[in-house]
Amino acid sequence: MGILNVLVLLLFILLHYSSGESLNKERELIKLKDDVAWVVQLSDLHFSVHHPQRALSFSQIVGPTLSMINPSLVFITGDLTDGKSKDLLTMKQDEEEWLEYQKVLEDIIKWSGLKKNVFYDLRGNHDTFGVPAIGGSFDFYSKYSINGQLKRSGLVNSVTIQTGERSIQFVGFDSVTSLGLRGPTNLFGHPSDQLLDEISSELSVLDSRPAKPVMKIAYGHFPLSFSAASHSGRTLKDTFLTHNLSAYLCGHLHTRFGKNLKRHHESNQKRLLQLNGHGSLPNNSRTCSDETTEFKEFWEWEMGDWRKSRAMRILAIDRGWMSFVDVDFKLGAKNAIILPTFPLDSRFTLERSFHKCKMDSFYLDSIRALVFSSSPVVSVVTRIYDSRPGNLVTVLETPMTKSVANLYTCPWNFKAFEDPSPNRFLLQIEAVDIKGISTLTELRPFSVDGFRARLPWNWKEFIVMGCQWEGLYYPILWSFYLITLPILVFPKAIFVFFKKQYTYKNLVGNKRLVTCVAWILSELYNIPLVWFSIIVYLFYLILCPWLSGQVFTEGGERGYMTYRGWVLRSSEREKLDFHGFPDIMVVVVPHLYFVLLPTIVVIGALVAERAIFQDHHRALSAKKEDDYLVKSNVSASTSGRNKTLALLHRRWIRKMLLLMSSAICWKHFLNCRALIKAYAMNPLIHFPIYSMSIPLLLAYTIYKTSRAE
Repeated sequence: MGILNVLVLLLFILLHYSSGESLNKERELIKLKDDVAWVVQLSDLHFSVHHPQRALSFSQIVGPTLSMINPSLVFITGDLTDGKSKDLLTMKQDEEEWLEYQKVLEDIIKWSGLKKNVFYDLRGNHDTFGVPAIGGSFDFYSKYSINGQLKRSGLVNSVTIQTGERSIQFVGFDSVTSLGLRGPTNLFGHPSDQLLDEISSELSVLDSRPAKPVMKIAYGHFPLSFSAASHSGRTLKDTFLTHNLSAYLCGHLHTRFGKNLKRHHESNQKRLLQLNGHGSLPNNSRTCSDETTEFKEFWEWEMGDWRKSRAMRILAIDRGWMSFVDVDFKLGAKNAIILPTFPLDSRFTLERSFHKCKMDSFYLDSIRALVFSSSPVVSVVTRIYDSRPGNLVTVLETPMTKSVANLYTCPWNFKAFEDPSPNRFLLQIEAVDIKGISTLTELRPFSVDGFRARLPWNWKEFIVMGCQWEGLYYPILWSFYLITLPILVFPKAIFVFFKKQYTYKNLVGNKRLVTCVAWILSELYNIPLVWFSIIVYLFYLILCPWLSGQVFTEGGERGYMTYRGWVLRSSEREKLDFHGFPDIMVVVVPHLYFVLLPTIVVIGALVAERAIFQDHHRALSAKKEDDYLVKSNVSASTSGRNKTLALLHRRWIRKMLLLMSSAICWKHFLNCRALIKAYAMNPLIHFPIYSMSIPLLLAYTIYKTSRAE
C-alpha cells in the first residue's frame, strides 16, 4: 500500500505540473544593481518579399542601435511579417518572409551583443492571416519567431526586472483570433476568458511580496480600441485596472493615423467614445484623508511602425518614474539618443505617481536623463525654459554629470518650478560627443506637482484611439436600418391607407423637407420593382450570407460571411459559431454607408428628376410656359428663366446623377475586386447577390427614368 500511495502521489504531482498550475512556476528574472532600467519596443515590421528594404534597413540600423543602447529587454509587438501580395489584396502566410525574419533577427542578436532570451516577439494579425490552427503547417510563427524557438509556447509570457529598490514586471500576451482568418476580416484582438484569467493570474504573482514596490507593464499587439470583449463580456481594460497596471504598450495602427496615439484610462470611464488622449485631468488637491484606496489608472501607448516610419521606442523606469522616447530612423541611424527620465513629460504622467501622501522629496531632487551615444560624450547640459512671457526665456542652464551607466544627473531646486500650469516650463537636454556632434531633445513640458497637460487628438487619432469599435459596430449597423427602412416602408403604408398622392406641384406649393421626402417616395413607389428590390436587398443583408470565401491560406474549407461574422461550413454543431466579429465591420459598414446608402439617394434623385422633367415637358406641350413659370415661381427674370429651361430641357441634373451612379458602381467594383482576391471567390458563384444587385438596380432605375411618360 505504501508503494501504491507513493505512485498515486507522483501521478498527482505530474498532472499538477502538466496542467500549468504549479505554484513554483519558473518566470524569467533579470537582476540589476541600480534603480534604473530601460527596454526597447519595436512593432509592425511587416517584412515582405515585395519590399526587401524593410528587412535590410532593420538589419543595418537596429543592430548597431541596440548595441549602443544595451537594453535589458527588447519587445517586438506583432506584425513581424506582412503576409500580403504585391497588390495588397491577397492576405496569407508566406514562408519566405518568415525565413527572412529569422535570419535578420539572428544577425541583430549577433550584432547587438545581446542574449537571445532578452528578445520577446508577439504575433500580430498579419502573422495569423490564413492560419487555421496554432502548431499547424501554416503556423510559421511557432517555427521561426524568437518566442517559438525558445519554446515560449504559452499565450502569456512574463519577465521581471528586479532592481535594488523595486520589481518591474512585464507581461506580454497573444490576443489574436483563435482561427486566423485571411484579411481584411482579421483586424481585432480577441482575448478569451481563459486568456484574461491567465493575464490576471500573471499580474498578481508579485502581489504577495510586499517587501518591494512593484510596477506592472503589459504589452500586446492590439490597442484597446481594436480589442473585442471576451465571451462573458470581460475586457482587457478592466483586467488592467484591477491589477493597477502602469502602462500598456501596443502597436497595430502605424503612424499614418498620427504620432499622438496615446490614451489615458481610468476606472471611472465606461464610454464608447473619448474625445482626447488625456481623459479627465487629475485632481491634485486630494489629501491623505480623501481616499483609502489607490487611484486606478494606466496609460496606453501605441507604438509607431517600422514598416514606413522606421520607429523605435525606448522606455525607462528610473526610481519608479516611467518615461519614454520614440526615435525616428527614416534618415538613418542616430549618433546619440537622449531620454529624460525626470522631470516627467506632463502629457504622460500618472496621477498616483504624484499622490501627496506618498511623495518623497528624495525622488524630486535631481534632473535625470539617459544618454546613449556611439561616441564618447564630453558634455551634457540641461536647460529649462519659461513660456509664460510669451516667448521662451531660459531660467536654468546647468551641466549634468554621469552617475551610473548611461545616466546623467544634476541637482535642482524643484520648488522653484511649482506651478499649476503643466505647460509653463519646458525641459531640453543637449549632449555633445567627442566629435563635436550635438544632439538635442524636443522641448518637453513638465510639472513637478503632477498636473497633467492636455493631449488633444486630430480627427484620425480620435477615430482609431478614441472609439471603442466593437461596442460601436451594432449601433452603426442598426442606425442604418433605423434610418432607411422606416423612410422607405412607413410612407408606403400611409399612402395606401389614406390613398394620398404627392406631386411636384405639391412641393412647389409647400417647400418643406417632409413634403419633399413624401413626393420623392411617391415617385419611387411608381416604379414598384425598384422599391421592392431595395427592401428585399436590405432584408437579405441581415438574413442571408453575404459571400462564401476561402478563409485559410491554402485548401481547406470555405466559409460564408454574415453581418455577425464568418461561419465555417464544416461546423456540425446545432448552434452556429461566428468568427471574426466585429472584424467583418470593415466589409459591412463601407458597403452599407458608402455603396448602398448613396445608391438609395441617387435612385431617389433619379425618380425626382424624372418627375420634374415630366412636369416641365407637359407645360411645354400645352404651350403654357409663361403661366407655368409664374405659378411655379421658378424665376422673376428672363435670364434666370432661360437658365432653368436649359437645365430642365437638357437634363443636366440627370447627367450629374449618371456620373454619380458610375462612381458608386466603380466603388462597388473595387470592393468586390478586393474581396475576390482576398477570399478566392467567383462573383457569379460565391456572392452573386452582393456583387450584382447594386449595378443592376442602378441600371434598371436609369432605364426607367430615361423618358418622360
